[in-house]
Amino acid sequence: MGFEEEYEAFLNAHLQARAGERLRRLQEGHNQAEMLFLKQVWWPLFYQFNYLHPEYEVDDFKDGKRYLDFAYIRPAIRICFEIDGYGPHLKSISRWQFSDSLERQNQLVIDGWTVIRFSYDQVNEKPRRCQQIVQQVIGQSLGDELDQTSLSFVEKEVLRLAIRNGEAISPIEVERDLKLSDKTVKKALSQLVDKKLLIPASGMKRVRSYQLGNQVKHPFR
Repeated sequence: MGFEEEYEAFLNAHLQARAGERLRRLQEGHNQAEMLFLKQVWWPLFYQFNYLHPEYEVDDFKDGKRYLDFAYIRPAIRICFEIDGYGPHLKSISRWQFSDSLERQNQLVIDGWTVIRFSYDQVNEKPRRCQQIVQQVIGQSLGDELDQTSLSFVEKEVLRLAIRNGEAISPIEVERDLKLSDKTVKKALSQLVDKKLLIPASGMKRVRSYQLGNQVKHPFR
């Protein structure tokens, strides 16, 4: 299915699973900015909405309830994605409300959340940059899984570098950033290609850059 069909199914599933205030918040809080994030940032990366929760309820540090625009939740992973609009209401926000917003974010971090915030303009005008950030923050969570694989230490470090960059990497960049020899880098890149964790991004007879294979680019499908 395409985005429209998957998006409708995703939203309906969460609407049907909720009641009371949680249902009202989803009905009223999920607007154009949130839909645009899913369409222009999330969908082109993953082509599904697994583990993503819209208007996710969390306990407030003042014993109340708060709602996150999106929560991405897997075992040992909790990422909050917020899409902040810019409008007249922001100009009239009080000092107390501004401080409260900062305290809310700090509390999420203390509670173990990773918090990523985008403006509406970023999502609308620079979706590719937003995609890179989403890919990087989720990709960092691959680290624990890498430590449980049979990859060598160098292979793991090269793969982590590729995940952090979010774009194609060249052998020269790997040598420079990891302070490794040309021979060591070539061997590690070749082994990662053989394991389909990296694929050539440019160059025919001589590969000039490499990018993540799909099983790494989308590690949490």
